Amino acid sequence: MGATTLITVAPTGAESAKADVPALPVTLEELVQTAKECEAAGAAVIHVHIRDGDARPTLDLARLRDTVHALREATGLIVQLSTGGAVTDPYEDRLRVLEAGPDGCSLTCGTVNFGDEVFMNPWPFMVELYRRTQELRIVPEFELFDLGHVAALHRLLDKHGAPYGGHVHCDLVMGVPGGMPGDARTLVAAVDALPEGATWSATGVGRTSLPVMYAALSAGGHLRVGMEDTLTYAKGRPVIANVELVERAAELAALAQRPPMSTAEARSLLATERR
Repeated sequence: MGATTLITVAPTGAESAKADVPALPVTLEELVQTAKECEAAGAAVIHVHIRDGDARPTLDLARLRDTVHALREATGLIVQLSTGGAVTDPYEDRLRVLEAGPDGCSLTCGTVNFGDEVFMNPWPFMVELYRRTQELRIVPEFELFDLGHVAALHRLLDKHGAPYGGHVHCDLVMGVPGGMPGDARTLVAAVDALPEGATWSATGVGRTSLPVMYAALSAGGHLRVGMEDTLTYAKGRPVIANVELVERAAELAALAQRPPMSTAEARSLLATERR
């Protein structure tokens, strides 16, 4: 898989308000249209947060199921649901996300300061979520916001075995105020500490988006982009649509002679189950 690049798009997130960011896809129709555009541009995975009828973040199970179904009907993308939700979501709601039957999900390996708030992921919750992914045959992507999260990942694997599918794939989330910085030196340190055989993507939040993307490509990693993570395409120029972030990632991957991975290649890499 070294010759291609897995591109994940995270189009919505739970932080930005539609009133402040009109281009943010918050309805099911907007999300499906975004997914189709991003798949055509080179994305193979979509990392999904959803909103309610008032565009507020929600983990409503019926809406999640409808979203998974609609994305599968309209695209071939690997559907990865966020189990992080918003920082205020209770643990039981975050666990229930798996009942929507996604291909994959995020699994954050520790608590982290998140700007002015705290994103809570205590060890017992991590274990329960991980064991449910194994039981339900859902592939977790291990979200790592700090170097201590890498140590927690090792502990999780040592105590509870391999994830469903047998392959460990991580996402280094860099540049969050309170987490690890989005620079090449930190990225290399995090990658060096990962479990043997693991693959990884990197996410640069905000102004770290481009430095992290360049560092990840130079170190042989994969990419996550999207309006969940950055709302600025260039200094003074807001993102118009998620697809332009995917197009830029695909162009840079091609320049690095590691063009975007197809969805079939991505399913093989991540060992997701056909549903």
